[in-house]
Amino acid sequence: MKRAPKIFPEKIAVRFIIELVTYAFLVSVYLALILHFLVAWLKDLFTHQPVVYAFVSIILMILQAVGLEKLTAVLVNVNRRRQG
Repeated sequence: MKRAPKIFPEKIAVRFIIELVTYAFLVSVYLALILHFLVAWLKDLFTHQPVVYAFVSIILMILQAVGLEKLTAVLVNVNRRRQG
């Protein structure tokens, strides 16, 4: 009797979990750095220049998304090369 093909191979699941944990760690570090270094400046912008604050916040979100995605992709590719 033939076995049914696996719908979600174990190797893909492991890689997905590794990427997810890596991304979560990087987002946490990014948030900690932003809160530590930029919170006073962002609070001042929010209070005195809300329009500038809105633009700065959007730019920070876009930079976070692009930067962390690129960094995660590089780390996952390095891991894949190392594992073969």
